[in-house]
Amino acid sequence: MSNRISAPVTLSYINAIQPGDVIHDTKLSGFGARRQKNAISYFVKFRVGGQQRWVTIGQHGRPDDDGGTWTPDSARRKAIKIMGNPALADKPLPVAKPTRPMFNDIADEFMKLHGAKHKPRTLEEQQRIVRLYLKPAFGHLEIASLTRTEAETAHAGWKDKPRAANHALAVLSTLMNWAEEHGYRERDTNPCRRIPHYPQNNRERFLQPQELARLGTVLKQVEKAGAVDIYALAAIRLLIFTGARLSEILTLRWSYVDLQRQALLLPDSKTGQKTIPLNAAAIAVLKKIPKMEKNPHVIVGSKPGSRLINLQKPWRYVRALAKLDDVRIHDLRHTFASVGVAAGGSLPIIGRALGHSQVSTTQRYAHLTDTPVHQLTQAIGEQLYQALGKKPPKRRKEVTATR
Repeated sequence: MSNRISAPVTLSYINAIQPGDVIHDTKLSGFGARRQKNAISYFVKFRVGGQQRWVTIGQHGRPDDDGGTWTPDSARRKAIKIMGNPALADKPLPVAKPTRPMFNDIADEFMKLHGAKHKPRTLEEQQRIVRLYLKPAFGHLEIASLTRTEAETAHAGWKDKPRAANHALAVLSTLMNWAEEHGYRERDTNPCRRIPHYPQNNRERFLQPQELARLGTVLKQVEKAGAVDIYALAAIRLLIFTGARLSEILTLRWSYVDLQRQALLLPDSKTGQKTIPLNAAAIAVLKKIPKMEKNPHVIVGSKPGSRLINLQKPWRYVRALAKLDDVRIHDLRHTFASVGVAAGGSLPIIGRALGHSQVSTTQRYAHLTDTPVHQLTQAIGEQLYQALGKKPPKRRKEVTATR
């Protein structure tokens, strides 16, 4: 769907039109300009023998018939000549055919214009989804013809990877909305609407007290032996004591650390500007980290002035020694939250500590709030049992909280 504009075709309008815009000149009926993607073309419409003809004059800024370049004025003069003598259009100027933008072209334009508004990591992930999922599935289609059936069929084809399938459908839906806004599809035709997502089982692993004890022992052992870089060890400990995201710790700069306020003041994170409160344990870790001259980063990398890029290798080494082979780095964040809930913290407060932008994100820990209640109920039951003159039954062994 084009955005039709009635206005004088002038240089100021030419410079302002967006992809999909068509200007119909108010000075010369039948003359106009249209923008498709990056190219702006001048055209003229007229009737010959009762049939309408549409002739492309040339692209704005490209060489014209007189050795110059096409401008609004030179294109208008050519339009007058063509309408006065239609034979001029037969050889040098082909009749313009309606263009049908292809999915791949619009996807590239979408990533260039819309993607620029996202943070680098989000943009990188969207580019990956477009490259691996959307282009292979829809690249052969015209953007305007993509149907719900085709979108649903593609989504069904990705069922073996439900999380990626849902993400791909979400990116496709955003792209379709963008295409509507820019005139490449009819409005309110998004084919992704009401396509149900696959259920996703959010894997949540919380370290139990005995597991944390093993991890703490291993961290001390490898530090004493010098088996793991001190900055990698510091990063692991900060992840444990702050509940921060991995990227927030690896990109941490000393200028963000405010020990007086007992906080990390992050100018940018996944959820925007963020303050991470520091407890005494985290502060103790920070105070022990050696500062490198001319390096602004807290977690220093191997190259001068750089930061640590990848924590996976040292973490796999540490977790293997601690017999925690199924524990991911992100599970340290889950553990921080679970300990907070067990200590009586409310979900809104836990959410603020973790920097969640939505309450629904913290709600995944709601089932943990039952633990203190069960503990209290057990203690009450034991006292009442004893008051009745009976020996309380043995407590059931607690099950490791893994979801």
